Amino acid sequence: MKNRKKPALPALEKTPWTAGLHTETIWQEYPRPAMVRSSYLNLNGLWDFCITSSPAVPSAYDGSILVPFSPESPLSGVKRQLLPGEYLWYRRSLTLPGSREGKRVLLHFGAVDQKCVVYLNGRQAGEHTGGYLPFSLDITDDMGDPCELIVRVQDFSDSSYYSRGKQKLEKGGMFYTAQSGIWQTVWLELVPQNHIRCVRFTPDYDNACCRILVSTSGGFPDGARIRCGIRPETGDDARRRDDPSLPPAPYAPVLTCFLTPEKEVAIALPDFTAWTPENPFLYHVDLEWGDDRVECYFAMRKCDIQTDTCGLRRIFLNNAPYMQTGVLDQGYWPDGLYTAPCDEAFLFDIRSMKELGFNMIRKHIKIEPQRWYYHCDRLGMLVWQDMVCGGTSYRHWFVTYMATLFNALHWSVKDGKRSRFLLSRREEEGQKLFYREMRETIETLYNHPSIVCWVPFNEGWGQFDALQAAAFVRTLDPGRLIDHASGWFDQKGGDLCSLHYYFFSLKFTPEPVRALALTEFGGYSWQIPGHSYSDKLYGYGKYNSRQALTEGYRKLLASTILPAVEKGISATIYTQLSDVEEEVNGIYTYDREILKPDKETVRRLNEAMKALVCRTEDNP
Repeated sequence: MKNRKKPALPALEKTPWTAGLHTETIWQEYPRPAMVRSSYLNLNGLWDFCITSSPAVPSAYDGSILVPFSPESPLSGVKRQLLPGEYLWYRRSLTLPGSREGKRVLLHFGAVDQKCVVYLNGRQAGEHTGGYLPFSLDITDDMGDPCELIVRVQDFSDSSYYSRGKQKLEKGGMFYTAQSGIWQTVWLELVPQNHIRCVRFTPDYDNACCRILVSTSGGFPDGARIRCGIRPETGDDARRRDDPSLPPAPYAPVLTCFLTPEKEVAIALPDFTAWTPENPFLYHVDLEWGDDRVECYFAMRKCDIQTDTCGLRRIFLNNAPYMQTGVLDQGYWPDGLYTAPCDEAFLFDIRSMKELGFNMIRKHIKIEPQRWYYHCDRLGMLVWQDMVCGGTSYRHWFVTYMATLFNALHWSVKDGKRSRFLLSRREEEGQKLFYREMRETIETLYNHPSIVCWVPFNEGWGQFDALQAAAFVRTLDPGRLIDHASGWFDQKGGDLCSLHYYFFSLKFTPEPVRALALTEFGGYSWQIPGHSYSDKLYGYGKYNSRQALTEGYRKLLASTILPAVEKGISATIYTQLSDVEEEVNGIYTYDREILKPDKETVRRLNEAMKALVCRTEDNP
């Protein structure tokens, strides 16, 4: 009898939350917890959609799509790939409840991948380029009653230089299904003519104060001031962030002050409580500006590089050495792709990692909705945030295989003009777009205390002039760490010597200025029937049982990682939180149903790494 080919596994399209989702209640939570207003109209749900080859507004639509899930995802109800040269269309009607007299109407998009044009009642209301960042439109003058909203989307995925992360039209290995269109919440809010536009909190740990800058729309009268009330966060505040229609919490502020718009003011907090992963203490802030009222929060924490009592440069948290045990997180889901099925799924990932002893997540080449960062803020999870990579097609023979060899031989490669062809960053427009998105990423996520490190480049993907990029990030945010080139193409900048360890041996030398960080390692794989996406397997070490995987993990940590921590490694990031499609090297399966290694073993080893840093400091 001839050998029969092993049948392909069915594509995994579910998580524990899939069956309980309803179109009427999908992603109704308030999308911007760091700045809450009571006026809020969620636009998620069923929209009309179609895909055409023409940029002209279609006369008919093909059916319904569930927003905010991309058409490629099972939860969208479409499951069709948008290709370069095609146009994805969305349509729905808008009717605002109540009167909008004297108000401005703001239309917010969490993220639309990659280019979109927005029409209201047949008129173009705005456009946006970039698939990962929020944008807003003032649609007051375009509103009717009712109003027809149309969104046209193009997505070039990996066929152009736009930021795309791990998306690939021909998925496989470490690259995943490309997605497109609206993939985060769409919502409306009504604001006064003169309103608070944005707020910026900068904790100054050493001087026991928080610097607050409030920007407002339009002009303001001389002497106009913003009332600011500050008090500790409560459970009622968290519930109101989910549902801003709830009445404000009736708590008197511990501290009241007045702010001048567009002027940064330092507010003294002489007896503040510090934020740590073990005690994620938040301060609630009420801001009142005329008829506008917003609720915000901040935290007091500091993360920098200092020298410990052994003379090693280490990461410090709140002026004490602090071992960061992290996990790489791609942010993909089998039912929603880039979009988690629900808020509870976010909570599951973060809480599960905390239970395993991890205190940090590296969000890998993706920007999540604001709610994910809010949960990290309030639950106590440190975050390293990658910038989203782009550039033309990567030359994997160079950025993967040759780079790994260069790293083993300790050969450095410059990322200047001569290397841009090899690193896929030749286009000047692509470079400008990357800088614009770096700025917008930092501005968007600046207030989240959980974020302690920015990562401009990973393994040379679209890398160019990393030293210049690090300097640019420093001007925007001098209070956080910078891992300027994670992995292979270190340019000796930033705050960290950033090492990836999958092959060869782990060798390093402590540096006099930067700290050492093992920013990717492990990637051990175990494919579990019924919980794997396909019959293909991608990982860095193959096991066939929980016992074998756990023992491999234990040996790796005991023989290599724990000694490295003792010699100066200040942060470790294991690859990875969950399986993603063919990449089956997750701590959890792709569907989040099965924890693959033994829980207690992972937790115990994470605690051992933390204890090593504490003992090193206490007993030089």
